[in-house]
Amino acid sequence: MGVIRLFFMAFVVLSVIYVSVSLYSRAVRKGKLETAWLEEGANGDKDAYVRAGLKDYDSSLRRRLILGVYVIPMVIVGTILYLVNYT
Repeated sequence: MGVIRLFFMAFVVLSVIYVSVSLYSRAVRKGKLETAWLEEGANGDKDAYVRAGLKDYDSSLRRRLILGVYVIPMVIVGTILYLVNYT
């Protein structure tokens, strides 16, 4: 029962971390897109340019790598629990 409680609390904490990292990464990407739009001569609609860039970001590898916030700690804790209890 203690393991279930541990994983639930870890999931809650990791969810907060995931949302924070995801929002921060998206804000940084948006800032870079706005800067790139200005450096390219400010042609066209800035909002459309940023939306298109963020749409590309949503399907990027970086976005998927942020999911490692969940996977890596859970695998490490699970491995430690297994090694301590069953070896």
